[in-house]
Amino acid sequence: MTDETDVAIIGAGPAGLIAAEKLSAAGKRVVVFERMPSVARKFLMAGRGGLNLTHTEPLEAFLSRYAEAAPHLAPMLAAFTPDDLRAWAEGLGQETFVGSSGRVFPKAMKASPLLRAWLNRLEAQDVVIRTRAHWTGWDNEGRLTFTDGDCVRAAATLLALGGGSWPRLGSDGAWRAPLETHGVELTPFEPANVGFNIDWSEHFRTRFAGQPLKGVAVMHSSRSVRGEAMITQHGIEGGAVYALSRELRATAPTTIRIDLRPDLGQAEVIAKLSAAKPSDSLSSALRKTLGLSPLAISLIQEHGPPPREPEALAARIKALPIALTSPRGLDRAISTAGGVAWSAVDQNLQLRAIPGVYVAGEMLDWEAPTGGYLLQGCFATGAWAARAILSR
Repeated sequence: MTDETDVAIIGAGPAGLIAAEKLSAAGKRVVVFERMPSVARKFLMAGRGGLNLTHTEPLEAFLSRYAEAAPHLAPMLAAFTPDDLRAWAEGLGQETFVGSSGRVFPKAMKASPLLRAWLNRLEAQDVVIRTRAHWTGWDNEGRLTFTDGDCVRAAATLLALGGGSWPRLGSDGAWRAPLETHGVELTPFEPANVGFNIDWSEHFRTRFAGQPLKGVAVMHSSRSVRGEAMITQHGIEGGAVYALSRELRATAPTTIRIDLRPDLGQAEVIAKLSAAKPSDSLSSALRKTLGLSPLAISLIQEHGPPPREPEALAARIKALPIALTSPRGLDRAISTAGGVAWSAVDQNLQLRAIPGVYVAGEMLDWEAPTGGYLLQGCFATGAWAARAILSR
């Protein structure tokens, strides 16, 4: 069976759905194809942790989070700003608030109410969503093909199929094959916002896996990121690690240093340690003088007995070395680097090798840390592609 539509969107994540909303609002017939049984599964998974929509930091700092991709994304983020994203959510009846770190969340602190309201709006705008529709490429007549044998002729197509992380949620990167066949330049996938493997002792792993290191600073090279890190069976993850994952991935195996009391200067730490009672054990001294948790104390002891002299012990507390062996795999990464190269698209996100076909979201070769930057990038590129399609 062959269908026709103005715009076919492949992928029902944030980038695809925001494009569908804008295109249908302008009167275009839009059909969204999603290979999973339901839409926006990764979006819903992100909502389990509070759904960090975007961030309120100044634009210059905001753009810097996208590293080499910032010049490409800058006009798109200027056209669909964090304020625009907040206004969009509130237009769907989902109020937002700014957390102490500048991150923006819906007051409901989950994705499902927002998604329900969004899908209701799309239905009211006559957007058709077809689930269990597995796109496979194009036939000789340029029609979109699917595993069930259907073909679709579209005046324009937007690919918003995600990257290669969390394949069980739908982003498996299988779209690479049909694009390579058509000569689209792709860059290899790499895990982004990912944890790292560490050779923990069995005792440490068994006792502390699943526990957080709160209020620490993770340092690598000249960068230092304050936040939280999580000890896992395999190593370490968490926001402070994710923020450095691009550099850590490029240099692994490598060593990070953790400041267990970043709120205190080294001289203050020395002074507090010097006030410990000589009769106290090391654990008691660290707990009483510095308020360190059992996890932090065991981490200090993980690679051999620490020094008792205040100066040497303070140096370890303020820059505890932790050897990382390798990043975790794509299936454990929150997002991916790599994908469609920027040289493969024009300024409108249209594929140079396949006119009339656009790309948005995590398919493009960009990465950013957690903190709202990932969703903002997906929404902004989806909105940009929709605007480009309308201007055709």
